[in-house]
Amino acid sequence: MVGGSGTAEPKKKRATIWEVARLAGVSHQTVSRYLKNDGGMKPTTKSKIDRAIAELDYHPNLIARSMRTRRTNRVAIVLPELTNFVPIPMLRGASAAAHEEGFTTDVIGLEGGEGRRAEGVLNLLASGQAEGILSFTPLGDLSERMKGETAPVIVFGEYDDDMHSRGKLADGRPAEDIVRHLADLGHRRFLHVAGLRGWASADNRRAVYAEAVAKYGLESYGIYDGDWSVGSGYQAAQELPVDSGVTAVLAANDYVAIGVIRGFQDRGIRVPEDVSVFGWDDEPFGLYLRPTLSTVRSDGEALGRQAMASLLAAIRGEQPPQISESKLYELVPRGSSGPSRGELGRNANS
Repeated sequence: MVGGSGTAEPKKKRATIWEVARLAGVSHQTVSRYLKNDGGMKPTTKSKIDRAIAELDYHPNLIARSMRTRRTNRVAIVLPELTNFVPIPMLRGASAAAHEEGFTTDVIGLEGGEGRRAEGVLNLLASGQAEGILSFTPLGDLSERMKGETAPVIVFGEYDDDMHSRGKLADGRPAEDIVRHLADLGHRRFLHVAGLRGWASADNRRAVYAEAVAKYGLESYGIYDGDWSVGSGYQAAQELPVDSGVTAVLAANDYVAIGVIRGFQDRGIRVPEDVSVFGWDDEPFGLYLRPTLSTVRSDGEALGRQAMASLLAAIRGEQPPQISESKLYELVPRGSSGPSRGELGRNANS
């Protein structure tokens, strides 16, 4: 109501469950149990919460409270934060698996490091708006702070704070499959144009490449330190001596592979007649290059489905399903790779 002075009396801010917990000296989970009339609570604890509620004039959110006492058929998927990169295949697979079981999904980007994201997840659990949470990013010591929470949280940490892939998405083992495939085509001397050091995916591919070359009795001309870019691939191809003997190049990703191919072509080196080039990630543009790009396809949709299946099993109190990794990666040979036909530089411009 507006008084004679023309100013309105400020509206008192509504107390929260967190403030009640802090004043009572208990956890917010304990206050949540109190509000749901869960049994087994000590009389002294109930008295503390009674006094805090009265002092703060706390009134619970009835909508959120009703959601805590019945099924919502909603699950949340947590990412580090919503940036320019969103793992669409994984999200598509996870959402499809949830929808097939009658659940709707909310995708939530939580900013900050692991601790801050864990706090956001705890707030989401306290709201009761999700029956479970699937996180594609680490949540620090969340498990130690979840005492009293009944909704499950599955951490399927495939990305770090900067959305760099880790875990299964950073598996370097397909690099061995590429080396073996090209060795079967007669290639004996290899070059790897790597991604940035410090990235799990780049480091793993680098290590597996070196192990595979040694395992199959092959030769590595070396590992070129790239940065995931087309430019680094182009530079690597331009700097490779014509007498290197390299006939096969493993690129860290499809963008690097594009640069490698163009760098060779500008020197008069034919792909794949003189040198084979293999990329990674199966980017859509690979089908429209000349030559078409040999690559590694990773089934992010299957990974998302498997992760969601684990969460739904936890919600039902069932054992999580066995995760099959055999179909997550597939070699896709195309026009940029083929049988070894001689040494690099046979037709090159020196």
